[in-house]
Amino acid sequence: MSIGTLLFTWLHGKRVGADATGNVYYQERQQPAGARRRRWVIYWRGPAEASRVPPEWHAWLHYTTEAPLQVQARRVWEKPHQPNRTGTALGYRPAGHDYVGGQRAPASGDYESWTPGS
Repeated sequence: MSIGTLLFTWLHGKRVGADATGNVYYQERQQPAGARRRRWVIYWRGPAEASRVPPEWHAWLHYTTEAPLQVQARRVWEKPHQPNRTGTALGYRPAGHDYVGGQRAPASGDYESWTPGS
């Protein structure tokens, strides 16, 4: 996080709340003439990655709701929020990926390569 963000937050920000992972959410104290108040998040430890914002706060950050959504008890079929893991060791790697052995299943036999002029 830059010193500019910290300074702007200190001078103009009003803390709205925080999520379970420690991210803190702010909006401008005063509404600019003819515009809506800016909203932003300061991430707790780690990169500023948008997928780290849980669904409860996503709607508020994008002006879909006026107030942050209340965290409710999860239903049995709901999974907990997980940030995007693409590019990390925990990312999805299909069978045949180099990091998973690099062996793909053989082609099914219905593949016919293209030959120019045929």
